[in-house]
Amino acid sequence: MADSQLLAAAKNYLDITWDDPEGDRKLSGILGRGMKYLDGIAGRELDYSTEDKPRELLFDYARYVRSNALDEFQGNYLHELLALQISEEVKGDTGKASGV
Repeated sequence: MADSQLLAAAKNYLDITWDDPEGDRKLSGILGRGMKYLDGIAGRELDYSTEDKPRELLFDYARYVRSNALDEFQGNYLHELLALQISEEVKGDTGKASGV
């Protein structure tokens, strides 16, 4: 499940301006599943608290799910998902090389 700050940021990104506790629970679940999906691609737990590529991809994932178009997300974002995966692999290899 997403924390309240991430949920608020996602609602802002998705232009959700109304209060709906059930909708918030649903969006929180979508964000949680999206984080697991992106973490799996990256091979590690990502930081979604900062304005960076993982957060951008998470919010776009949520946008696709809310539009009933999740099956199109991977195809449309394949380049960015692969770049994320490679970037995280490089970070991991750098950490191993430096003994971290």
